Amino acid sequence: MRLSRISLATVALVSALTLTACAATTASSTGAAVDGGTIVYAHQQEPACVFGGWIEQAYLSYQVLDNLVSLDANHKVVPWLATSWKSSTDGLTWTFTLKKGVKFTDGTPVDAAAVAYNFDYWLKGGNSTAAVWLGGYYQSAKAVSATTLQVNLSKPYPRLVDNLTQGYFGIQSEHALTTRTKDQNCASPIGSGAFIVKKWNRGQDIVLTRNNKYTSWPANALHTGPAHVKVIDWKFVADPTTRVAALQAGQVNAIYDVPAVQWKTLKTSGFQLDRYVTPGRPQQISFNTQLGPFTDEKLRQAFAYSLNRKQIVDTIGQGIIPSEGNGGVSQATPGYSKKAADWYSYNPSKANALLDAAGWTGRTSAGVRTKDGKPLTVILPYGAGSIINADGAAILQGVKEQASKVGFDVTLIPVPQSELFAGKYGTPQDHDISVGYWTAVTAGILYINWRPSTASNPNYSNSAYYNNPELEGYILGGNSAPTVAAQNADYEKAQNYIAQHALAIGVYDRLSTLAVSPKLKDVWQEHAQGGPTFYDAYFTK
Repeated sequence: MRLSRISLATVALVSALTLTACAATTASSTGAAVDGGTIVYAHQQEPACVFGGWIEQAYLSYQVLDNLVSLDANHKVVPWLATSWKSSTDGLTWTFTLKKGVKFTDGTPVDAAAVAYNFDYWLKGGNSTAAVWLGGYYQSAKAVSATTLQVNLSKPYPRLVDNLTQGYFGIQSEHALTTRTKDQNCASPIGSGAFIVKKWNRGQDIVLTRNNKYTSWPANALHTGPAHVKVIDWKFVADPTTRVAALQAGQVNAIYDVPAVQWKTLKTSGFQLDRYVTPGRPQQISFNTQLGPFTDEKLRQAFAYSLNRKQIVDTIGQGIIPSEGNGGVSQATPGYSKKAADWYSYNPSKANALLDAAGWTGRTSAGVRTKDGKPLTVILPYGAGSIINADGAAILQGVKEQASKVGFDVTLIPVPQSELFAGKYGTPQDHDISVGYWTAVTAGILYINWRPSTASNPNYSNSAYYNNPELEGYILGGNSAPTVAAQNADYEKAQNYIAQHALAIGVYDRLSTLAVSPKLKDVWQEHAQGGPTFYDAYFTK
């Protein structure tokens, strides 16, 4: 796209970016590595805090906080702050040996006591996502010595270390958490990572500076020692066209969330393109089984049969976004059930027959089915620009159009991030369908999304409002089975159950995508969640 053809808003932003990017973009292309420089990176969303339970926060905190363990490209857990770990025979005690001499950037030691404090901090509300991963399993953590951490569980959880590779489990300074204000720790958490939060200009960017004393890189890093670059200017640029234009104009060095329509253009122009298919729950439709029309399994099945999901996704995604039939986990997830993914093919005749059998035999003048004079109108809110990006919104429009052909009237409601995260459309009384994803490294994500919700132990992540002991049994079996094969067998049973009863259907797999300037090398996506990794990155001259 030529700069002269972009919108005025884009021109304004590109102009604003020029001064911050010029030092990084004026180097010649001899290929020699430069020590220093500023990476100007355009991300699409601004979180409320650097560290927290949303993947957008995990992407940021991954630059600042170290984890106990990391995940390599082969899905193998490798050392980071922990050099080794082991589980007791009964699976209830995990022992981690920590690196010696590592310090947080406030000068306090990264010792077993500080790490144990972090576990308790997560479970007490410090990170809601870490808490739901460990809830029901975590019992306590304690320092056996300065470098020996013991984590005690109430039930076996063989994939504990796999889950600890996610950015939600970054380790913060105990001293900072106990002596600074909540706002201070929100805006600039203190870790032992490769970068330090220098300044947050709300609504614009976060400036990260190099930790020159960094000693605790993960085993799967590409180099050792401090980061090559001195500064990361992590900008928040919501509009995808603006991000792409700024990259093409040379005013940013890397962008996140590449629109599918721009993928080939950027690739042929010489930009590095990275595409990570997120394991965990895909972008899926789950049905409200507690109230409304989808309490009837026939209607859920009819909706599934009414959609040619592959056609919709392939049209919008242009071969970049993978279509997904499985409503439980994505195809990138270990333990994936292809049987569940293939349960519902496009079959409008079956959809119509199921709707007739369920008594929705009337029609309005617009073709909407009716029953007892009531139209088959269903409410589908979605997180516009947060949970669902621009490509995803176009895919949902395709869902609406195809479902209408058999008589569903789908009302799409784009919900701003502020309202969505405040809980709007978060109860069974206000919607019939929900969409969304959850990142994970195992099919244990099923535990989060399908654990029964009770008055004493509510599960706000159970978006189908579905409580079933058989389904719960499969998932709990998978969580505690002693071998990966046994775990995945149970997880597959759970996925097949979800498909059989049309509790949720997949639509497409969530992607984490990057486009990177040819002059910036060794930017890669970490393997637990697909976030950008800038520790190894360097400019060439």
